[in-house]
Amino acid sequence: MFDPKAIDDIASRLAAAIPPGLNNLKEDLEKTFHAILQGALEKLDLVTREEFEVQKLVLAKTRAKLEDLEKRVADIEQNALSKEEL
Repeated sequence: MFDPKAIDDIASRLAAAIPPGLNNLKEDLEKTFHAILQGALEKLDLVTREEFEVQKLVLAKTRAKLEDLEKRVADIEQNALSKEEL
């Protein structure tokens, strides 16, 4: 889920960009911006940095295990071929 504080910050910055003549609409527009941003970001199905980092570590461990298994299989195949040649 996207950080609500970040959404608030973006909505506030958008509202701050409103021309001074429309200041009376600023609060309503900020709420509208917040709702639009929240809805759009939820549809994107984003993950947090923490979730991403955890998955990155899991992938690195899985890669290391796969490389180890590939090496072991290659060694077993080599041993089997050597025995067949005898």
